[in-house]
Amino acid sequence: MTISRRTFLQGSLVAAGAAGTVGATPALQAQDRPLTAPAGTVAQVVRDEAYWRDIKSHYDVSGDFINLENAYYGIMTRAVSDDFKRHIDRLNRDNSYFLRREFDRQGVEAIRATLAQHLGVPTDEVALTRGATESLQNLISNYQLLKPGDTIMYGNLDYDSMQYAMQDLAARRGATLAVVTTPEPATRQGVLDVYEQALKAHPRTRLLLLTHISHRTGLVYPIAELVKMAKARGVDVIVDVAQSWGQLDYQLPDLQADFVGGNLHKWIGAPLGLGFIHIRKERLSAIGIHLGNADHPATDIRARVLAGTVNVAALMTIPAALRQHDAMGTRNKGARLLHLRNHWVAQLRGNSKVHILAPDDMSGAVTSMRLVGKTSFDDNVALQKTLVDQYGIFTVPRKGAAGGACLRVTPALFTTTAELDKFTAAIRQITT
Repeated sequence: MTISRRTFLQGSLVAAGAAGTVGATPALQAQDRPLTAPAGTVAQVVRDEAYWRDIKSHYDVSGDFINLENAYYGIMTRAVSDDFKRHIDRLNRDNSYFLRREFDRQGVEAIRATLAQHLGVPTDEVALTRGATESLQNLISNYQLLKPGDTIMYGNLDYDSMQYAMQDLAARRGATLAVVTTPEPATRQGVLDVYEQALKAHPRTRLLLLTHISHRTGLVYPIAELVKMAKARGVDVIVDVAQSWGQLDYQLPDLQADFVGGNLHKWIGAPLGLGFIHIRKERLSAIGIHLGNADHPATDIRARVLAGTVNVAALMTIPAALRQHDAMGTRNKGARLLHLRNHWVAQLRGNSKVHILAPDDMSGAVTSMRLVGKTSFDDNVALQKTLVDQYGIFTVPRKGAAGGACLRVTPALFTTTAELDKFTAAIRQITT
């Protein structure tokens, strides 16, 4: 029998509620319903400002500043936040009686199954973690197939912690490091070419780290094509989907990768400190047991994580966050975020004093910019300070791109076009 994703999620919530882990209430369900997108095409929904004003009303957003730094943490809707608080109260009240009798048994497994279905993979190919950093560090540090003299490869736009983990792996295993620099301006073919050239130049490459959406510039990499390219040369690939999962419309099998790490507190809108590892079942032996974990057999993906006591209330909130996400729809969310991104970028792209780092056809919500000639990190820290102190607009500086440091700009679903207009007006005034 074939069931829809929404039907599965609703069923999982009922089952988990019966086990005492999620406890979805009629009040939460009533708050969920208005999030459902109106009838029409994605393009029509994206421009339905009344709908997005209603979406904004579901978030408690500070009015003290304009937040254009939403790639760090995607705040919860009020309904999800309330669900989180109820779980904190439940844990505080029922303590280990609840944890040992219910959550540690059926509860956490119902949540894992719900998440796996949403990811599009079997439950036994998913393990829960405390975030993408833990997921990817565990995948990298426990990779088993590296031999002395092999090469491991990562890119200049990959996340810092992942670069550190790759450097540590190379040092421990006697491997060589190769770093791929994504050119500016970036193009799809340019990205494919630079990775193909790097793989040709380093024929002993065994492991490649790829990032779906760069946290530095917002560049969306053609992951499936890069994975196919690497696999054709016998190279294993670990993919970081921290910024893409919940924003771009895909399921994990679409990436063609055997090893993936991500989180749920950016674009899914779950509480902080939640992530997942995906390892394709046939490749499980390539990733070793984490720190001797004997709680699960070597044939179980959960042996690749050993987190100790975790934020159980946050884990219990995952189904509610997924239901809210599913009600809005990934396509609608992603298209709206891209619409907001394009709104500000279009106003500044013709400005000779502004350099936009991510091209329109390789972008999502996140896009970085820099002022021409202002390429140092200090330059961009100063720009950030000017924006927040003088205009009440919060952004974040990033470094590591080929052309120098930059300023990352990331709207959220609650961001208005009027707020983006204030940002572009500020940049025009600063560059005058």
